[in-house]
Amino acid sequence: MSDAPRQFGPETQGAIYLRGLSGAKPDIPTNFIGLEREAQKKMSPEAWAYTAGSAGLETAADANRAAFSRFPIAPRMLAGAGVRNLGCEIFGARVAAPVFSCPIGVLEMMHADADLAVARAMQRLNLPMIISSQASYPMEEIARENGDGPRFYQLYWGKSDALAESFVRRAEAIGCRAIFITLDTLVLGWRPRDLDIGFSPFLRGQGIAQYTSDPVFRGLLAQPPEENPLGAAVQFTQMFSDSSVDWKRIAQIRSWTKLPIVLKGIMRADDAAKAVSEGYDGVMVSNHGGRQVDGGIGALDALAHVAAAVKGRVPVFFDSGVRCGADIFKALALGATAVGIGRPYVYGLALAGEQGVQTVMEYLLGELDITMALNGCPKPEDISQDLLMVKPNL
Repeated sequence: MSDAPRQFGPETQGAIYLRGLSGAKPDIPTNFIGLEREAQKKMSPEAWAYTAGSAGLETAADANRAAFSRFPIAPRMLAGAGVRNLGCEIFGARVAAPVFSCPIGVLEMMHADADLAVARAMQRLNLPMIISSQASYPMEEIARENGDGPRFYQLYWGKSDALAESFVRRAEAIGCRAIFITLDTLVLGWRPRDLDIGFSPFLRGQGIAQYTSDPVFRGLLAQPPEENPLGAAVQFTQMFSDSSVDWKRIAQIRSWTKLPIVLKGIMRADDAAKAVSEGYDGVMVSNHGGRQVDGGIGALDALAHVAAAVKGRVPVFFDSGVRCGADIFKALALGATAVGIGRPYVYGLALAGEQGVQTVMEYLLGELDITMALNGCPKPEDISQDLLMVKPNL
């Protein structure tokens, strides 16, 4: 087997054009607009509301997309990028590209294989996945399907520190390489699309498999969740939200694990600087895809400020609003170490399960690869702010 890096762009589009010679067209649309449109046709109204919806008037979600338009690419010619190598290292794992799958809850609404399908697709591509606290399968089952793939765990820190500790220890036991603590969802945002149809998947026992499989959570129940699923769902809703969680509280995690700890949901330079001063191992710029604070700034508008505050001392991860390979390129140019994909892969999952996830991720890597070629960037570290027409106002 060749050790040469995959040339994702030529490989992916070349295969599509070759199939086109016999009249075949892609089963999965190659652009986000078509992908979203086709996925909506396959999804239930509840699944669509949960996935596509955002907080309030959805202005933060709109701001995510508007931010990308503020940083146009100014292509650089004749810089020599005949062969690209998208590979990079993240927390000791050598991965195919600086791209990962975001933790998305309740994937069982999109496809029966849910997180298991994502785990298999990401392992095949050698891309990291972040296992969600709100997954549809226990993390141990997800890890088995992910095999030797690189993986991290996303922690929601609710009312019980003992439960948070149990999650962290389980994540370490299944080979997760880092813990991402989500800070922006200590209470669910105001989400009108879900509210207007009176739909909460969690009260229906969906997306709580990490809890119902956990010994600490099960110890709080009067009856096992298999006998009384509604009781387990109600118990979850009583434990999930705790807006009193603070810097002192999360510092306990250092006594639970030696794994790197990343703070997810950082949108301010001062919070980023504090995270570094408190000894955390990374930050993730994210506004939860616009699902939490309506009226907030776009995540990309915060990225360069956070990266400047961090000063290269820890990796800076990014998500929110990413829809194409050019978006990934822009985020890397503005200081991201690696970029997370959310809704696009979920729509791929809804359309074609595991193969849909893999196909969407390959499209994104293909476009990123081509964008790098057209800007003279052989490696991700060659992508810089100099390739953007407009620089951030730091």
